[in-house]
Amino acid sequence: FKWDQQDDVISQINHWWQRNKAEGRFSVLGAYALGKAQRILANVDSSIGPILTHGAIENTNEVLRAQGITLPDTVRVTQDLNAKNFPGALVLATPAGMGGPWVRRFADRSTAFASGWMSMRGVRRRRAADRGFVMSDHADWEGLNSAIVATGAERVFVTHGYTSIFSRWLKEEGYDAHIVETEFEGEGLETPEGADEQEADQ
Repeated sequence: FKWDQQDDVISQINHWWQRNKAEGRFSVLGAYALGKAQRILANVDSSIGPILTHGAIENTNEVLRAQGITLPDTVRVTQDLNAKNFPGALVLATPAGMGGPWVRRFADRSTAFASGWMSMRGVRRRRAADRGFVMSDHADWEGLNSAIVATGAERVFVTHGYTSIFSRWLKEEGYDAHIVETEFEGEGLETPEGADEQEADQ
């Protein structure tokens, strides 16, 4: 994988949000509650409109703000929130929130996901999203190789992801590379429906 520059992805999100607002729709963007959502918050153009957040995302926001980290103003989505009071809002949701009753309160909406998984053919279609923004918290191919060179390592252990391809490449480049098997099954957007619904209303 080779990721696009973050500024380019944020510009795409801003443009999508502005267009949806002009057309009277909510922009519902799915992102992981810890890290990815805050990365988006810290970089989007908050002057476009209000920003609403799933409870799991807002819980993380509150912890970070208490530590002195600056994030734009957000509104927690609760059971009694009237979405009509926030026309054209950007709504940050968790993957589970995107697939359950939580999202239905935003009747006229365009949906999207921000994830490295959006680079994979068919993922956006399976998630029934209107848009996909490729934004990953993982290093891309160039980043992985640069990190290894920077360490000066001669022996490299690889785990999680395309381990056989990467270890073979490293061996071809002269490294003593080995695969480490773990019980970690990886990350995905397939969170059980309703898994974080309770948090959304806290």
